[in-house]
Amino acid sequence: MEYIRLIRVKHWVKNSFLFLPLFFSGQLDRFNLYPSLLLAFLAFSFVASTIYVLNDYKDIEADKLHPKKKLRPLASGAVRKSSALILSILLLISGMTLAGSINLKFMFVLAIYFVMNVCYTLGLKNISILDILIVAIGFVLRIKAGAIATDIALSHWIIIMVFLLALFMAIAKRRDDLIIKQISGENMRKVVKNYSLDFLNVSMSLLMGVIFVSYLMYTLSDEVISRMGTYRLFYTSLFVLAGLLRYLQIALVENDSGSPTDLLLKDRFIQVVIFLWVLSFYLLIYFRDFSIFY
Repeated sequence: MEYIRLIRVKHWVKNSFLFLPLFFSGQLDRFNLYPSLLLAFLAFSFVASTIYVLNDYKDIEADKLHPKKKLRPLASGAVRKSSALILSILLLISGMTLAGSINLKFMFVLAIYFVMNVCYTLGLKNISILDILIVAIGFVLRIKAGAIATDIALSHWIIIMVFLLALFMAIAKRRDDLIIKQISGENMRKVVKNYSLDFLNVSMSLLMGVIFVSYLMYTLSDEVISRMGTYRLFYTSLFVLAGLLRYLQIALVENDSGSPTDLLLKDRFIQVVIFLWVLSFYLLIYFRDFSIFY
């Protein structure tokens, strides 16, 4: 169980972003693409877990001071350092081998993700602004990898929205780190000293507005209307707005925006909103000829 926690299997949900190109292209019924997409998901998950292990290894002493991170397998001593390093090497080899079985272009994107995150772990995460930009770029690389694995053209709108949404969540996480610092007096991350609540609050509010407008522009663009065969995708913006507002409420009112993955797994409101968004998007694309939408 400790090794499962070490590689953060629950965080593999982030790699579901690889499925977005297939979903937004309206090609979910192309079942022949699923095997390569599942391999891509596993490859990305293994390499991401490699980064998690290396990050925890480097941050053992800092994590011991964190109210939640001190319970991590390495920080708590539940897993030995040597075992963690061996596991990270095995995960990296497995991930890259799977990536190579898909195609070299996918493997190249995954290699960029790995190198970028190793640099992040070794020091770039201590440079303000750059730290959250790297997190956001990581999600863009995920959807790029998903597009390569399925040979689906990636819309510039999807890239923009994914980047902005990831940036929004990364800022919320930095805000949570700053709140913990104010309460405990300990610097959970070195980079936190370069942020302030006012800056992070304004940044989140600004990004929320930009994300929502970008989504509206995506649903109303001629390119998307022509490809999807319907102009009614803007109906789904209701759920996007509700989800963004709830996330903002969790961050600014409840001060509990530490882990986007944990929020996704425990917040019922966000879960229901995401389900309704996916359902409405699916129905509008695949059942657009039904009279109920007219």
